[in-house]
Amino acid sequence: MNKKLYRSMMDKKLCGVCGGLGEYFDIDSTVIRVAWILFALLGGSGLLAYLICAIVIPQQNQLPNP
Repeated sequence: MNKKLYRSMMDKKLCGVCGGLGEYFDIDSTVIRVAWILFALLGGSGLLAYLICAIVIPQQNQLPNP
């Protein structure tokens, strides 16, 4: 099985980064969202990382078909 990281179109609040990471690692996306908020509040690095991921990770429907 070949897993691909993408931004989720079904489980998204802003850009779908946390939903995509949750699907990729097979964990609840709420846990990732809480961790991301903690990183953002404890130094601001979470906000920068989220923006970079939102730009770099492709959306689910933008992946090329195999």
